[in-house]
Amino acid sequence: MRSKKMTGGLEKAPHRSLLYALGLTREEISRPLVGVVNAANEVVPGHIHLDTIADAVKAGIRAAGGTPMEFPAIAVCDGLAMNHEGMRFSLPSRELIADSIEIMATAHPFDALVFIPNCDKSVPGMLMAMLRMNIPSVLVSGGPMAAGTTKGGGGADLINVFEGVGQVKLGKMTEEELEDLSETACPGCGSCAGMFTANSMNCLSETIGLALPGNGTTPATSAARIRLAKTAGFKVMELLEKNICPRDIVTEASVSNAISADMALGCSTNTVLHLPAVFGEANLDISLELFDKISKKTPNLCKLSPAGDQYIQDLHRAGGIPAVLAELRKKDALNLDVMTVTGKTLGENLEEMKATNCDPTVIRPIEEPYSEEGGIAILYGSLAPQGAVVKQSAVAPEMMVRTATARVFNSEEDAFEAIMAQKINKSDAVIIRYEGPKGGPGMREMLSPTAAIAGIGLGADVALITDGRFSGGTRGAAIGHVSPEAADGGMIAFVEEGDKIEINIPERKLNLLVDEATIEERKKGWKPLEKEVTSPLLKRYSRMVKSASSGAVYK
Repeated sequence: MRSKKMTGGLEKAPHRSLLYALGLTREEISRPLVGVVNAANEVVPGHIHLDTIADAVKAGIRAAGGTPMEFPAIAVCDGLAMNHEGMRFSLPSRELIADSIEIMATAHPFDALVFIPNCDKSVPGMLMAMLRMNIPSVLVSGGPMAAGTTKGGGGADLINVFEGVGQVKLGKMTEEELEDLSETACPGCGSCAGMFTANSMNCLSETIGLALPGNGTTPATSAARIRLAKTAGFKVMELLEKNICPRDIVTEASVSNAISADMALGCSTNTVLHLPAVFGEANLDISLELFDKISKKTPNLCKLSPAGDQYIQDLHRAGGIPAVLAELRKKDALNLDVMTVTGKTLGENLEEMKATNCDPTVIRPIEEPYSEEGGIAILYGSLAPQGAVVKQSAVAPEMMVRTATARVFNSEEDAFEAIMAQKINKSDAVIIRYEGPKGGPGMREMLSPTAAIAGIGLGADVALITDGRFSGGTRGAAIGHVSPEAADGGMIAFVEEGDKIEINIPERKLNLLVDEATIEERKKGWKPLEKEVTSPLLKRYSRMVKSASSGAVYK
């Protein structure tokens, strides 16, 4: 056992002395030691209940003959960090989470690990650590939040509140009505109720095979979530016995499965940042071209919030991720021979569960998709030679092809101020630059401006183009990850007010319609915008981070 480095033999008597100091018995020290990585905190709604999940995981480990040893991980709530300096720290937290787990699990050599994340960067950060450490492991999330309600009794989630800010500005809602909605849109613990980044990554963890079936959709407050956590404790001991490690599960075939499910579900554009970073830990190179290739042949089967008015709870009721995979199987869009943390192949799991789609209004049959292409598209052109990302399943039909007029801003704050002052017009393209991984630094999400555009009724008329990124809750013609970014001298740095921008999502085009001679003139004497960055962490991140087109991983 790996833990014998810390517990076995005469020379490890001092080490055992420290373990006895924890209250462990000789019997417990002799058993496999299983690290339980718990991201619980009292800041993030998706993490407030994770101690309950951890208790269930530990009960499963003990029942299966192991000794659980819990340690913490940080987590940033992107909703709370949105639209202020805190958002610069969200994406860097992914690398910190992975690094801190590597430190803990190497300094204290566990035999196996169970990872308990829920929101935003905690899921990809833990998946990165899982593949980096490559010891028997299972991920079990805290589960999705229930949908909230509006005053009229309809469904609601956090995005309705963000968009409500714009509606108040337009006079369509009072501030008191917005505050009432704020109290009811997020009714309790769990990851926010739509197919936003957290739920996207929790669903894809299940698809990849590193989490148990049900991980992505089983409600946070259900007894089934507690049973799932206990089962994760049982399963990690089985994986240890069989010596099945994460890199035995994550192969090129499982990568293809994950991206296929991503496209069918209409997941967050942030998956295009996180999946390359996760798979990179297994030495698998995932390009933007692969995302687009799979998107072009994978039908979009779901329109969950923000693309539609259904929620993760509806997906769960319809059969969850297994039901989506069962539809994809009909088109031979999956490799069913890949291993999973159940100890069985994906195909065996689907057969055993008799996975079926029980509600075609939530999961469209493969023969009747929302569209023949997947939820995400990769655009290229003079404005984005290395690519840009758009959630095409959430774009209004009239915005799929458009020539727009550039309105240029060097920060999210400046753009948001102009939107709220109603200085943005139909057919404009709001350009927000110097918000990329290096130039931000930190590649902030732009949910506040995109939600404001939707809230004031311009979601079908205005595009937003940025070298930053978007929340999974963003809808509309929101084109992010423009690469190279402005700070690296990308073309987005040379766009000027009034320039024309060609957007053609079906043909995957994003072009700046300015002649080459004019661009060359603009480049003369150019220097990147210098921002005052006082944080040592952000300074270090800016020096080390690579382009969004490669997952914003470290050099």
